[in-house]
Amino acid sequence: MSWLSRLKNARGNQPPLSAEAERALEAWHALAESAHEQPHFESRYVVLNTEATGLDLERDRLLAVGAIAVDGGLLHPQDAYHAQLEPLPGDALAGLLGFARNSPLVVFNATFNRTMLERAFSRMLGFTPEFLWIDLYFLLPSLFPERLERPGRLADWMAAFEIETFQRHHALGDAWAIAQLFLAAQSRALSLAVTSPRALAEHAQAYRQKIKV
Repeated sequence: MSWLSRLKNARGNQPPLSAEAERALEAWHALAESAHEQPHFESRYVVLNTEATGLDLERDRLLAVGAIAVDGGLLHPQDAYHAQLEPLPGDALAGLLGFARNSPLVVFNATFNRTMLERAFSRMLGFTPEFLWIDLYFLLPSLFPERLERPGRLADWMAAFEIETFQRHHALGDAWAIAQLFLAAQSRALSLAVTSPRALAEHAQAYRQKIKV
């Protein structure tokens, strides 16, 4: 049985995927695993954000996903993805995988965004993809304690860096702000010899353990 056939069985009674979504999933599945050890400016990161009905992980549901690439140390507005989950959530999530490829994922507050996404992937596509996750919620205060000493809200960090976006509380609008914060994080990380995607993820995790959150 092929990988795609097993996937269709795992999806149960979910609406069938379009041919385009199936091609995106096959292409994603065929990608080689990345070690994430290359320097920042040789890496393509995908800044990812979600939009949900609320902030309660037990009751609320995912509405939309937004993503934008930071490639070679540059933010590329044209290299972006946004999709509402309805009416075809499987297609929206397959499109996200096609966009993200095997890039490390940068989020603000992985506890919420990663949980929402992984639940949606499991329910709508029948599997949970593996990525390297970099959480700015912990990475930013570890790199910029002079701006905020502890983890804070996205709005607090936007104010600290005087960052604006075209629409707050919108999947792609907030992703644009998070991407700008990530550029600042990349620059500061280099000065501390934190030079790769995996090193960023480990730096954020070490800070999280240090403050016991």
